[in-house]
Amino acid sequence: MNVLIVDDNKAAADLLRELLTLQDHEAQCSYRAQEALDAAAATDFDAALVDLVLPDFSGAELARRLRAKAGDRPLLLVAVSGYGKEDAGDAATPGLFDHHLQKPIDFEDLERILGS
Repeated sequence: MNVLIVDDNKAAADLLRELLTLQDHEAQCSYRAQEALDAAAATDFDAALVDLVLPDFSGAELARRLRAKAGDRPLLLVAVSGYGKEDAGDAATPGLFDHHLQKPIDFEDLERILGS
């Protein structure tokens, strides 16, 4: 699976990329929302792990733009946040994200999500 990781915490994003690579996924990191949009314009990702709090615009807005870019192509969107799902604000909008993971991410939960 080709996964886009979007998190302004560079160390956390890079570590997650390494873990996914060890599980035979292809993974790329973006540290800002606009950088993620640029990456998505160049590559069709199967999944995106999106931090909800980014420096340039919200993870929810990024998810909307990634969904629009994907069109009819399937795209698994996973919200990743220090907030619980009940505190996710507009990111909890039905149909926006397929899953929500709270930081620190349980890697087994992530693997189940990516495998489904």
